[in-house]
Amino acid sequence: MTKPLVLTAPEPRELGQIFTPEALATLRERYRLHETDAASVASLPRETLAEARYILGQPPLDDAAIAAMTNLRAILNVESNLFQNMPYAPLFERGIHVLTTGQVFAQPVAEIGLGFALALARQIVDADLAFREGREEWGLDGARSSRLLLGADIGLVGYGDLGRALHRLLAPFLPRLRVFDPWLPDAVIAEAGAEPASLDSVLTESDFVFVVASVTSENEGFLGADAFARMRPGAAFILLSRAGVVDFDALMAAVASGHIVAASDVYPQEPLPLDHPVRTLPGFLRSAHRAGALTSALTRMGDMVLDDMALMDRELPPVRLKRAERETVARMRSKPVEKT
Repeated sequence: MTKPLVLTAPEPRELGQIFTPEALATLRERYRLHETDAASVASLPRETLAEARYILGQPPLDDAAIAAMTNLRAILNVESNLFQNMPYAPLFERGIHVLTTGQVFAQPVAEIGLGFALALARQIVDADLAFREGREEWGLDGARSSRLLLGADIGLVGYGDLGRALHRLLAPFLPRLRVFDPWLPDAVIAEAGAEPASLDSVLTESDFVFVVASVTSENEGFLGADAFARMRPGAAFILLSRAGVVDFDALMAAVASGHIVAASDVYPQEPLPLDHPVRTLPGFLRSAHRAGALTSALTRMGDMVLDDMALMDRELPPVRLKRAERETVARMRSKPVEKT
Protein backbone atom coordinates (compact mmCIF):
# COMPACT_ATOMS: atom_id res chain seq x y z
CA MET A 1 0.00 0.00 0.00
CA THR A 2 1.31 3.47 -0.89
CA LYS A 3 2.00 5.57 2.16
CA PRO A 4 0.20 8.93 2.51
CA LEU A 5 2.08 12.00 1.27
CA VAL A 6 3.07 14.82 3.61
CA LEU A 7 4.37 18.14 2.26
CA THR A 8 6.91 19.48 4.75
CA ALA A 9 7.82 23.17 4.84
CA PRO A 10 8.10 23.86 8.57
CA GLU A 11 9.84 27.26 8.38
CA PRO A 12 11.24 28.84 10.49
CA ARG A 13 12.10 25.44 11.92
CA GLU A 14 13.58 22.24 10.60
CA LEU A 15 12.24 18.72 10.94
CA GLY A 16 15.16 17.83 13.20
CA GLN A 17 14.13 20.58 15.63
CA ILE A 18 10.49 19.56 15.81
CA PHE A 19 10.95 15.78 16.01
CA THR A 20 13.23 13.70 18.18
CA PRO A 21 15.25 11.19 16.13
CA GLU A 22 12.81 8.48 17.19
CA ALA A 23 9.73 10.55 16.27
CA LEU A 24 11.25 11.55 12.93
CA ALA A 25 11.91 7.91 12.16
CA THR A 26 8.25 7.17 12.93
CA LEU A 27 7.15 9.99 10.64
CA ARG A 28 9.26 8.63 7.78
CA GLU A 29 8.02 5.09 8.44
CA ARG A 30 4.35 6.07 8.26
CA TYR A 31 4.43 8.68 5.48
CA ARG A 32 6.20 9.74 2.32
CA LEU A 33 7.71 13.18 2.84
CA HIS A 34 8.07 15.79 0.13
CA GLU A 35 10.49 18.23 1.74
CA THR A 36 10.48 21.72 0.28
CA ASP A 37 10.47 25.38 1.29
CA ALA A 38 7.34 27.34 2.11
CA ALA A 39 7.50 29.60 -0.94
CA SER A 40 7.52 26.59 -3.29
CA VAL A 41 4.52 24.66 -1.99
CA ALA A 42 1.83 26.40 -4.05
CA SER A 43 3.79 25.89 -7.26
CA LEU A 44 4.40 22.16 -6.84
CA PRO A 45 3.11 19.96 -9.67
CA ARG A 46 -0.67 19.56 -9.61
CA GLU A 47 -0.38 15.80 -9.16
CA THR A 48 1.79 16.30 -6.05
CA LEU A 49 -0.66 18.77 -4.56
CA ALA A 50 -3.56 16.44 -5.35
CA GLU A 51 -1.92 13.56 -3.52
CA ALA A 52 -0.91 15.43 -0.36
CA ARG A 53 -2.81 14.39 2.75
CA TYR A 54 -1.09 16.80 5.17
CA ILE A 55 0.97 19.97 5.06
CA LEU A 56 3.48 20.37 7.87
CA GLY A 57 4.11 24.11 8.08
CA GLN A 58 2.29 27.31 7.20
CA PRO A 59 3.22 28.07 3.58
CA PRO A 60 1.49 30.78 1.53
CA LEU A 61 -1.33 29.21 -0.47
CA ASP A 62 -3.73 30.65 -3.03
CA ASP A 63 -7.19 29.49 -4.07
CA ALA A 64 -5.84 27.50 -6.99
CA ALA A 65 -3.38 25.55 -4.85
CA ILE A 66 -6.02 24.75 -2.26
CA ALA A 67 -8.46 23.66 -4.96
CA ALA A 68 -5.81 21.31 -6.35
CA MET A 69 -5.31 19.63 -2.96
CA THR A 70 -8.23 17.28 -3.29
CA ASN A 71 -6.87 14.82 -0.70
CA LEU A 72 -5.82 17.38 1.92
CA ARG A 73 -7.03 16.74 5.47
CA ALA A 74 -5.04 19.18 7.58
CA ILE A 75 -2.48 21.96 7.66
CA LEU A 76 -0.33 21.43 10.73
CA ASN A 77 1.14 24.81 11.60
CA VAL A 78 4.34 24.52 13.65
CA GLU A 79 4.33 28.22 14.53
CA SER A 80 2.52 29.89 17.40
CA ASN A 81 1.02 32.39 14.93
CA LEU A 82 -1.65 32.25 12.27
CA PHE A 83 -0.62 34.29 9.25
CA GLN A 84 -2.93 35.87 6.70
CA ASN A 85 -1.11 34.05 3.91
CA MET A 86 -3.88 31.74 2.72
CA PRO A 87 -7.65 31.91 2.15
CA TYR A 88 -9.06 30.15 5.20
CA ALA A 89 -12.71 30.12 4.07
CA PRO A 90 -12.34 27.33 1.45
CA LEU A 91 -10.35 25.24 3.92
CA PHE A 92 -13.12 25.41 6.50
CA GLU A 93 -15.80 24.85 3.85
CA ARG A 94 -14.10 21.60 2.86
CA GLY A 95 -13.58 20.46 6.45
CA ILE A 96 -9.79 20.77 6.26
CA HIS A 97 -8.32 21.30 9.71
CA VAL A 98 -5.92 24.18 10.34
CA LEU A 99 -4.04 23.17 13.49
CA THR A 100 -1.50 25.02 15.60
CA THR A 101 1.16 23.79 18.02
CA GLY A 102 1.62 27.08 19.87
CA GLN A 103 0.36 25.66 23.16
CA VAL A 104 3.73 23.93 23.64
CA PHE A 105 5.18 27.34 24.45
CA ALA A 106 2.71 28.18 27.22
CA GLN A 107 4.60 26.60 30.12
CA PRO A 108 8.13 27.78 29.26
CA VAL A 109 6.92 31.33 28.51
CA ALA A 110 4.87 31.38 31.72
CA GLU A 111 7.90 30.30 33.72
CA ILE A 112 10.08 33.07 32.34
CA GLY A 113 7.22 35.50 32.99
CA LEU A 114 7.23 34.49 36.65
CA GLY A 115 11.00 35.00 36.64
CA PHE A 116 10.58 38.49 35.19
CA ALA A 117 8.07 39.38 37.90
CA LEU A 118 10.35 38.20 40.69
CA ALA A 119 13.37 39.90 39.14
CA LEU A 120 11.53 43.22 38.88
CA ALA A 121 9.95 42.93 42.32
CA ARG A 122 13.31 42.32 44.01
CA GLN A 123 15.65 44.12 41.54
CA ILE A 124 17.59 40.89 41.12
CA VAL A 125 19.31 41.80 37.85
CA ASP A 126 20.18 45.36 38.91
CA ALA A 127 21.53 44.12 42.23
CA ASP A 128 23.70 41.55 40.48
CA LEU A 129 25.10 44.18 38.10
CA ALA A 130 25.77 46.55 41.01
CA PHE A 131 27.60 43.79 42.88
CA ARG A 132 29.78 43.01 39.86
CA GLU A 133 30.70 46.68 39.57
CA GLY A 134 31.43 47.14 43.30
CA ARG A 135 28.56 49.54 43.96
CA GLU A 136 26.21 47.14 45.78
CA GLU A 137 24.07 48.25 48.71
CA TRP A 138 23.82 45.84 51.61
CA GLY A 139 20.73 44.73 53.52
CA LEU A 140 17.81 47.10 53.70
CA ASP A 141 19.71 49.80 51.84
CA GLY A 142 19.60 47.60 48.76
CA ALA A 143 15.96 46.59 49.11
CA ARG A 144 14.00 49.74 49.92
CA SER A 145 11.96 49.56 46.71
CA SER A 146 11.51 45.79 46.77
CA ARG A 147 8.10 44.19 47.12
CA LEU A 148 6.62 40.74 47.62
CA LEU A 149 4.75 38.84 44.97
CA LEU A 150 2.78 37.18 47.78
CA GLY A 151 -0.69 38.68 48.00
CA ALA A 152 -0.05 41.15 45.18
CA ASP A 153 -2.69 42.57 42.86
CA ILE A 154 -1.97 40.95 39.50
CA GLY A 155 -3.64 41.57 36.16
CA LEU A 156 -3.62 39.46 33.02
CA VAL A 157 -4.44 40.85 29.59
CA GLY A 158 -5.50 37.68 27.79
CA TYR A 159 -6.44 34.25 29.12
CA GLY A 160 -5.53 31.68 26.50
CA ASP A 161 -3.07 28.82 26.95
CA LEU A 162 -0.33 31.16 28.17
CA GLY A 163 -2.60 33.03 30.56
CA ARG A 164 -3.82 29.79 32.08
CA ALA A 165 -0.28 28.43 32.47
CA LEU A 166 0.78 31.67 34.15
CA HIS A 167 -2.23 31.52 36.46
CA ARG A 168 -1.16 28.07 37.67
CA LEU A 169 2.34 29.34 38.48
CA LEU A 170 1.05 32.45 40.26
CA ALA A 171 -1.53 30.61 42.37
CA PRO A 172 0.87 29.71 45.24
CA PHE A 173 1.54 33.43 45.73
CA LEU A 174 -2.15 33.92 46.62
CA PRO A 175 -2.64 37.00 44.45
CA ARG A 176 -5.83 38.85 43.70
CA LEU A 177 -5.88 37.96 40.03
CA ARG A 178 -7.90 40.12 37.62
CA VAL A 179 -8.27 39.01 33.99
CA PHE A 180 -9.33 40.98 30.93
CA ASP A 181 -10.17 38.87 27.88
CA PRO A 182 -12.99 40.09 25.63
CA TRP A 183 -13.04 36.77 23.75
CA LEU A 184 -14.15 34.83 26.83
CA PRO A 185 -17.34 34.94 28.89
CA ASP A 186 -16.87 36.03 32.49
CA ALA A 187 -17.97 32.59 33.70
CA VAL A 188 -14.94 30.88 32.13
CA ILE A 189 -12.57 33.20 33.96
CA ALA A 190 -14.47 32.98 37.25
CA GLU A 191 -14.64 29.18 37.12
CA ALA A 192 -10.86 29.12 36.74
CA GLY A 193 -10.53 31.00 40.03
CA ALA A 194 -9.77 34.48 38.68
CA GLU A 195 -11.75 37.70 38.67
CA PRO A 196 -13.18 38.90 35.35
CA ALA A 197 -12.28 42.56 34.98
CA SER A 198 -12.26 45.47 32.58
CA LEU A 199 -9.03 46.58 30.98
CA ASP A 200 -9.15 49.76 33.04
CA SER A 201 -9.42 47.73 36.25
CA VAL A 202 -6.49 45.51 35.26
CA LEU A 203 -4.34 48.57 34.51
CA THR A 204 -5.27 50.75 37.48
CA GLU A 205 -5.53 48.11 40.21
CA SER A 206 -2.52 45.86 39.54
CA ASP A 207 1.00 45.78 40.94
CA PHE A 208 1.97 43.49 38.05
CA VAL A 209 0.37 43.49 34.60
CA PHE A 210 1.13 40.54 32.32
CA VAL A 211 0.28 40.90 28.64
CA VAL A 212 -0.35 37.46 27.15
CA ALA A 213 -2.79 38.35 24.36
CA SER A 214 -2.35 37.60 20.67
CA VAL A 215 -2.25 40.46 18.18
CA THR A 216 -5.57 40.86 16.37
CA SER A 217 -7.19 43.37 14.06
CA GLU A 218 -8.95 44.80 17.14
CA ASN A 219 -6.09 45.16 19.62
CA GLU A 220 -3.05 46.07 17.54
CA GLY A 221 -1.19 48.81 19.43
CA PHE A 222 -4.07 49.29 21.88
CA LEU A 223 -1.83 49.64 24.95
CA GLY A 224 -0.36 53.11 24.59
CA ALA A 225 0.60 56.17 26.60
CA ASP A 226 -2.84 56.52 28.20
CA ALA A 227 -2.79 52.89 29.34
CA PHE A 228 0.64 53.20 30.92
CA ALA A 229 -0.29 56.49 32.60
CA ARG A 230 -3.22 54.75 34.31
CA MET A 231 -0.99 52.12 35.90
CA ARG A 232 0.02 52.37 39.55
CA PRO A 233 3.31 54.19 40.14
CA GLY A 234 6.06 51.60 40.35
CA ALA A 235 3.93 48.82 38.86
CA ALA A 236 5.54 46.22 36.61
CA PHE A 237 4.43 45.73 33.01
CA ILE A 238 5.49 42.33 31.61
CA LEU A 239 5.11 41.69 27.87
CA LEU A 240 5.18 38.01 26.93
CA SER A 241 3.05 37.54 23.81
CA ARG A 242 3.63 39.91 20.89
CA ALA A 243 5.02 43.43 20.71
CA GLY A 244 2.25 44.41 18.29
CA VAL A 245 -0.26 44.86 21.12
CA VAL A 246 1.65 47.82 22.57
CA ASP A 247 2.89 51.20 21.45
CA PHE A 248 6.49 50.32 22.21
CA ASP A 249 7.74 53.92 22.16
CA ALA A 250 5.09 54.86 24.71
CA LEU A 251 6.11 51.90 26.87
CA MET A 252 9.73 53.01 26.83
CA ALA A 253 8.69 56.56 27.68
CA ALA A 254 6.66 55.35 30.67
CA VAL A 255 9.67 53.40 31.96
CA ALA A 256 12.11 56.25 31.26
CA SER A 257 9.91 58.60 33.30
CA GLY A 258 10.15 56.28 36.30
CA HIS A 259 6.38 55.76 36.41
CA ILE A 260 6.59 52.00 35.82
CA VAL A 261 9.14 49.25 35.32
CA ALA A 262 8.88 46.71 32.52
CA ALA A 263 10.14 43.46 31.08
CA SER A 264 9.77 42.15 27.56
CA ASP A 265 10.70 39.07 25.55
CA VAL A 266 9.37 40.53 22.28
CA TYR A 267 10.03 43.66 20.22
CA PRO A 268 8.61 45.53 17.22
CA GLN A 269 11.71 44.62 15.21
CA GLU A 270 13.70 41.45 15.75
CA PRO A 271 16.59 41.42 16.06
CA LEU A 272 16.81 44.96 17.40
CA PRO A 273 19.39 47.41 16.06
CA LEU A 274 22.40 47.68 18.34
CA ASP A 275 21.66 51.36 18.94
CA HIS A 276 18.00 50.84 19.90
CA PRO A 277 17.29 52.88 23.07
CA VAL A 278 15.61 50.00 24.90
CA ARG A 279 18.98 48.26 25.16
CA THR A 280 20.24 50.76 27.75
CA LEU A 281 16.95 51.85 29.33
CA PRO A 282 17.07 51.64 33.15
CA GLY A 283 14.08 49.91 34.67
CA PHE A 284 13.57 47.70 31.62
CA LEU A 285 14.39 43.98 31.81
CA ARG A 286 15.19 42.54 28.38
CA SER A 287 15.09 39.05 26.86
CA ALA A 288 15.75 38.23 23.19
CA HIS A 289 12.55 36.37 22.21
CA ARG A 290 13.86 33.27 23.92
CA ALA A 291 11.12 32.53 26.46
CA GLY A 292 9.69 29.57 24.57
CA ALA A 293 12.86 28.52 22.78
CA LEU A 294 13.44 25.21 24.54
CA THR A 295 14.30 21.98 22.76
CA SER A 296 11.84 20.15 25.00
CA ALA A 297 9.03 22.44 23.85
CA LEU A 298 9.87 22.10 20.17
CA THR A 299 10.05 18.32 20.22
CA ARG A 300 6.66 18.17 21.95
CA MET A 301 5.35 19.59 18.67
CA GLY A 302 6.45 16.51 16.78
CA ASP A 303 4.82 14.15 19.26
CA MET A 304 1.55 16.07 19.05
CA VAL A 305 1.67 16.17 15.25
CA LEU A 306 2.19 12.41 15.04
CA ASP A 307 -0.65 11.73 17.49
CA ASP A 308 -3.17 13.86 15.61
CA MET A 309 -2.13 12.61 12.18
CA ALA A 310 -2.66 9.06 13.42
CA LEU A 311 -6.17 10.00 14.56
CA MET A 312 -7.03 11.69 11.27
CA ASP A 313 -5.70 8.67 9.37
CA ARG A 314 -8.44 6.72 11.15
CA GLU A 315 -11.09 9.32 10.23
CA LEU A 316 -11.13 10.68 13.79
CA PRO A 317 -10.80 14.36 14.77
CA PRO A 318 -7.49 15.75 16.04
CA VAL A 319 -7.36 16.29 19.80
CA ARG A 320 -3.84 17.36 20.74
CA LEU A 321 -3.38 20.41 18.55
CA LYS A 322 -5.49 23.53 18.69
CA ARG A 323 -7.86 24.14 15.80
CA ALA A 324 -8.04 27.54 14.16
CA GLU A 325 -11.54 28.94 14.48
CA ARG A 326 -13.35 30.29 11.43
CA GLU A 327 -14.73 33.22 13.46
CA THR A 328 -11.35 34.48 14.66
CA VAL A 329 -8.61 33.31 12.31
CA ALA A 330 -9.05 36.26 9.95
CA ARG A 331 -8.52 38.67 12.85
CA MET A 332 -5.02 37.44 13.67
CA ARG A 333 -2.23 39.90 12.93
CA SER A 334 0.93 38.18 14.18
CA LYS A 335 4.12 38.54 12.18
CA PRO A 336 6.60 35.73 11.54
CA VAL A 337 9.69 35.51 13.71
CA GLU A 338 13.11 34.18 12.85
CA LYS A 339 13.19 31.49 15.52
CA THR A 340 11.02 30.67 18.54
